[in-house]
Amino acid sequence: MDPRDPGDSRRALMILVAIGLLGLVMLAGVLIWLSQRGGGSSQEAAEAMRAAGCTYQTSKAEGREHIRDGTTVKYKTFPPTSGNHYAVPVVWGAYDAPVEPERVVHNLEHGGIVIQYGKDVSQATVDELRAEYQSDPNGLVLAPLPSLGNQIAFTAWTHLAKCRSFDKNAFETFRDAFRAKGPEPRRVSDLAPGTAS
Repeated sequence: MDPRDPGDSRRALMILVAIGLLGLVMLAGVLIWLSQRGGGSSQEAAEAMRAAGCTYQTSKAEGREHIRDGTTVKYKTFPPTSGNHYAVPVVWGAYDAPVEPERVVHNLEHGGIVIQYGKDVSQATVDELRAEYQSDPNGLVLAPLPSLGNQIAFTAWTHLAKCRSFDKNAFETFRDAFRAKGPEPRRVSDLAPGTAS
């Protein structure tokens, strides 16, 4: 190639333009893939929960500051879906006793899904919840919350569904829409049971 030959310069320019266009097409493909990976949308979760007979709400974030352990926070949703919280989250896992709301909100901030059930939920349903938890536990906290009565609550950062029965498909749609997608998200693989990330 002779840089003084106008035909060679034109060919070089066309090659550079073609490489640039190919790069843009590849970038667009990556962006589309990233936007679609990791589950469904908030709208799909809302539709699935409502179709299962659950209530569903999305609330404005109530804050994200760390507070001193022992401080009580009055949250606007029950159970809470966002807000100020303790600096150390709950260890990911399944519990037989209630967890501190100010601690588990930190898990939501990291993209966790919290499953809580009231004192009047049947043992058979609790067993279903526990089996679902055990089938894919990363990023999940399962715990009783007696004051829910006969309801099950599924929470993610700013999202809350309450149900009177367990619907596996609706729950999995909710989980897949929000897990690892809080304002300080972690990779699902980093949210393993027994860790407090």
